Amino acid sequence: MARSSAPRHETGKTITTKSPFGSHADMIVDHTEYDIELQDGQVLLDDGSHFYVTSKKRLDDGLADPARYSGTRLYLTKKAQG
Repeated sequence: MARSSAPRHETGKTITTKSPFGSHADMIVDHTEYDIELQDGQVLLDDGSHFYVTSKKRLDDGLADPARYSGTRLYLTKKAQG
């Protein structure tokens, strides 16, 4: 019998969002605090382990968001105050 090649839960990794693959409005981060520019209709989100950019249409739609699970990570630092 063949085994599934689907990703499994990593021991010790806790999901802190509503779902492991979807994007939700409560994950939105103020992009003006970071050195990043967004196009119209885009939002910056933080899922607890990394930042990513997605379309507003993807928020709370009940579907997995490719921008979240694609593996593309943004490592951002806050802008200097001044």
